[in-house]
Amino acid sequence: MAREHGGGPKIHQWDSTRNRLTWILGISGLCVLFYVLGAWQNTAAIPKSSSNLSNSGAQCGNPSNTLSSNSLDFETHHGVNINDTFPSAKRFPACPMNFSEYTPCQDQRRGRRFDRGMLVYRERHCPEKDELIRCLIPAPPKYKTPFKWPQSRDYAWYDNIPHKELSIEKAVQNWIQVEGDRFRFPGGGTMFPRGADAYIDDINALIPLTDGSIRTAVDTGCGVASWGAYLLKRNILTMSFAPRDTHEAQVQFALERGVPAMIGVIGSQRMPYPARAFDMAHCSRCLIPWFANDGLYLIEVDRVLRPGGYWILSGPPINWKKHYRGWERTQDDLKQEQDSIEKVAERLCWKKVIEKDDLAVWQKPLNHIECIENRKIYRTPHICKDDNGDAAWYKKLEVCITPLPEASKTEEVAGGQLEKWPERAFAVPPRISRGTITGITTEKFLDDNKLWKDRVTHYKHIIPPLTKGRFRNVMDMNAKLGGFAAALTKYPVWVMNVVPANSEIDTLGVIYERGFIGTYQDWCEAFSTYPRTYDLIHADGVFSIYQDRCDITYILLEMDRILRPEGTVIFRDTVDVLVNIQKIAEGMKWNCRIMDHESGPFNPEKILFAVKSYWTGEPAEQ
Repeated sequence: MAREHGGGPKIHQWDSTRNRLTWILGISGLCVLFYVLGAWQNTAAIPKSSSNLSNSGAQCGNPSNTLSSNSLDFETHHGVNINDTFPSAKRFPACPMNFSEYTPCQDQRRGRRFDRGMLVYRERHCPEKDELIRCLIPAPPKYKTPFKWPQSRDYAWYDNIPHKELSIEKAVQNWIQVEGDRFRFPGGGTMFPRGADAYIDDINALIPLTDGSIRTAVDTGCGVASWGAYLLKRNILTMSFAPRDTHEAQVQFALERGVPAMIGVIGSQRMPYPARAFDMAHCSRCLIPWFANDGLYLIEVDRVLRPGGYWILSGPPINWKKHYRGWERTQDDLKQEQDSIEKVAERLCWKKVIEKDDLAVWQKPLNHIECIENRKIYRTPHICKDDNGDAAWYKKLEVCITPLPEASKTEEVAGGQLEKWPERAFAVPPRISRGTITGITTEKFLDDNKLWKDRVTHYKHIIPPLTKGRFRNVMDMNAKLGGFAAALTKYPVWVMNVVPANSEIDTLGVIYERGFIGTYQDWCEAFSTYPRTYDLIHADGVFSIYQDRCDITYILLEMDRILRPEGTVIFRDTVDVLVNIQKIAEGMKWNCRIMDHESGPFNPEKILFAVKSYWTGEPAEQ
């Protein structure tokens, strides 16, 4: 009898295996299908034609965190009622009305505790922990949304900054005038009675202002920043600064006009800007004693000027033979002051370009090759031994010249030649191409540009007013390489790029090389500005940096202080950080929504969009 083979059982075994595989594949397919459907349901399309958010996500003021009919409104309404939709939140009370213009680190009462020498009492002196306030700074009772740019350059509402002092004190000089319910800014200044426009034309006749080689400027003692305001149409971005002094609210007026400005003073500390930041520096009767303390203040201007940069001086002592009677000073006194300034400039290796009428212009050398040789003749000021010229956060001034990067030829620009504006915004900055920024390569810079172009495109879909002139003053609290500011260059905004003072990598010099402006800042302290001065604040990873360093409640209260009513904030961070922010924001009269990352729901980073409600303080009782 023939032997039977074992083929039958093997066939049954194969069928069983095939059935199991079919079940496994079927179940796996169903899992994938339901996962995709769930993800699709949680990422509804963003409406591109509406200013209201209707995406699913966690809402401030909605404890259940479910989809609500409430939506974010990015438009302004001048005087809507407080949106009372936060019943479960721990409310922050409104501060008394005498805090309406509170500047924590430039509080004049606190400043009286400090030495008046070298204007120390007008420098930053921030409150101690027991002096911090946990209340919301109120807007004036009749606060209105500021005029849109460019009309804001010339007009501001009186109710927003109810101070007439400058219109009286500076009436002859045409700084500011009161016209009914508004201020008008004629563009005048102490040394340009014909207006800032004509004054800038006079400067342009001496040095090139319109060929793109000059992009960043600093105005020391800026008044209401008319010089910076009129430079904007020449594509020059000016960091204007002035102290909080007897000229009440001058920096507040500048920001209300939509012009970059900060509260600041050249006193005993460095300005909070990196070395080689500005293409041009300006002083128009700014009353800074440039020759005093062995030329200490002019040495600081030298630090922040780029190689080949210009310093422009008008007012005392320039053209003293004509003006000495009006200045109520003797000819000998003024001549001695000018001679002293000339000597300091010469020791800094500056070249005097020209003196014509009320203007004098000096130029910083392209490099220090000849200047080092000159130290054999001029023993002081010496070249600083500490070569970190960018260190500028609470850094004391020194009577020494900040060294420039090495150069091999006298015509070589120390640190590298910059492109002209506007190419400069996207060209690789020399600090990166030369490898002086640790971990940042040309490829990373180019990738960062593309990243922020895509992100701003995403923001536009969510916040349509971003492209329609709704926002003017923008702050980036953690600017990194300045990619956010670069992506906004085609819109009518300017960006205050902030690099946290404790950052592992200092990139503020890169931002200036791109033709943008910014400052160092420790966000455990208040910013050097008045309340209600920014329309849009961008906070990328800020709270992950600071959550273990200080109470983030105070950072959010500071953001509320500097944000205008109905202003917008964009947070980018991890979910747990954003949830903590959301809990605090519920009590600050903010409407907000946590949304997925622009790349989709699988990215652990999320975005929180918030809008500050409109509310004002109560008028004082008669």
